[in-house]
Amino acid sequence: MKQWMKMITLPLIVISMTSCGENTTTSEPSKPQEYLQLWNSCESLTALKTYVEDVTNANSKNFIPVEDRIATFDMDGTFVGELYPTYFEYNLLEYRVLDDESYKDKASDSEKEAAQAIRGFVREGKALPDHFDMIHARAAAKAYAGMTLKEFDLYVKEYAKTPANGFTGMTYGESFYKPMLEVFDYLQDHDFTYYVVSGSDRFICRSLVDSLNIEPNRVIGMDVVLEASKQGDEDGVNYTMGKDEYLVRTDELIIKNLKTNKVKQIAQEIGKVPVLSFGNSGGDSAMHNYCLSNTEYKTEAFMLIADDEARDHANREKALKLGENWKAAGYHVISMRDDFKTIYGDGVVKTDFHFEN
Repeated sequence: MKQWMKMITLPLIVISMTSCGENTTTSEPSKPQEYLQLWNSCESLTALKTYVEDVTNANSKNFIPVEDRIATFDMDGTFVGELYPTYFEYNLLEYRVLDDESYKDKASDSEKEAAQAIRGFVREGKALPDHFDMIHARAAAKAYAGMTLKEFDLYVKEYAKTPANGFTGMTYGESFYKPMLEVFDYLQDHDFTYYVVSGSDRFICRSLVDSLNIEPNRVIGMDVVLEASKQGDEDGVNYTMGKDEYLVRTDELIIKNLKTNKVKQIAQEIGKVPVLSFGNSGGDSAMHNYCLSNTEYKTEAFMLIADDEARDHANREKALKLGENWKAAGYHVISMRDDFKTIYGDGVVKTDFHFEN
């Protein structure tokens, strides 16, 4: 019994006797939470921490109530690797149409043209056609039509297990910028609600961020029309889905969630103007400007630039020019090279691209 009692410790409780003989307990001060340990000391980090500390301070004139602490994040190139060698959803379409034995013989000419354009861009450096974002969106809608939401989720997650081309030690599904994931934790612990607002397919985004425990209702993206499995040609307003039915994707595109479309989707789905916004490209500028237009609260916007040619596949010269543009627009610039201690984490090394066929 005595030996068992010696094993019990109360590290946070100190028992003392008062002059009256009464027992009181006092707690040792807890160690302050250390945040953002994967960042170097830099302007962008200082700006973020200064902002958060200010607007969460109840005594500050800039205090923001918890219910209005809304942050929006682009996905590709903002917290998911983009240059390996291009968007995840582009890589997935190329695989689906050109390499997937279960589907490639069924693909339409427009799907094949889009997939070949991606392959030419990735392997030969050919320019993508004008307005390729919409060409891709329409081809992708066709390529996955007829799949149930569960089937599509499993399909995305299976492809995400593929080793990320251009790296060792990482799959596509693991290709998160680790310092940016720390921002999620930091904001959550300061009672912010953050949303993923991406140009990529909403259900691709949901599948990729599932491992981050981001709830599906906080993911906004490109959308296609869904229908009940037995609905046929009947309009949804006239059709009652049965208990034995399930939802399937169709080939009808609803919206490509870029530029001002991001703003419209935020207004419709979140219903509040964000106070913080994070992105990496011109497709995010409208979302940033919407955030900065919030006249009720203090706001900030951040742009990440891919300027690290040693640890990632990047064009530093182009990235620095973009950085100057973003600063002129009133955004804080996050430099992957200068601000991140690591990008993808230990054990991940940049390599040349390799293609089997």
